Amino acid sequence: MTPSRARRSAGLLLFRRTADGLEVLLGHMGGPFFARRDAGAWTVPKGEYEPDEPAWEAARREFQEELGLVPPDGEAVPLGEVRQSNGKIVTVWAVEADLDPAAVVPGTFVMEWPPRSGRTQEFPELDRVEWLGIDRAREVVVKAQAAFLDRLAEHSA
Repeated sequence: MTPSRARRSAGLLLFRRTADGLEVLLGHMGGPFFARRDAGAWTVPKGEYEPDEPAWEAARREFQEELGLVPPDGEAVPLGEVRQSNGKIVTVWAVEADLDPAAVVPGTFVMEWPPRSGRTQEFPELDRVEWLGIDRAREVVVKAQAAFLDRLAEHSA
């Protein structure tokens, strides 16, 4: 896939400073494929966008679609982009804010489940959202997205 044709996603990584250090807000991917997984099943709240949509606007729109909450205001720290193993290019901004995970009302998606059953089921995009310390987040986040955690830690040092 050429870079111009690669699928692109944009997202917002919320962070907060606590007595225990930096924490980030990650979501556990919903649906049956990730139900019993922890490592590699957490992600920055993000979503795909079309080439004619500015990435920043897509990041804010996707935050609201995925979490059901208005994205917080605050300084947006560009964390750049990474290419995930599936070829998708992900662009992320960090915003310092506090958010109660219990307030999240996740968006949903529909897929055929079980496979080849002819039945469709609805699943949450993110089945839970949690504040995680940087080290714990690094253990569970989608591998390529760990670069965003490193860049945030560097920025916040």
